[in-house]
Amino acid sequence: MLKTRIKEYRERAGLKQSELAELVSARRETIVHLENGRYNPSLKLAMDIAKVFHATVEELFQFTEDEE
Repeated sequence: MLKTRIKEYRERAGLKQSELAELVSARRETIVHLENGRYNPSLKLAMDIAKVFHATVEELFQFTEDEE
């Protein structure tokens, strides 16, 4: 399962979802799905988002095993 801190970083930076999407050449819907953990980003997209926030990919994304 993908856990992400994108929303936290985005809000701290004062960016709207659409603004972040434009900065990383993605659709706003992609950002929505990323923030909700319903989309696994490509490595390039993950790196582009991390660069916007001057963070590492590991700071923004965490993969965990499903516990069922």
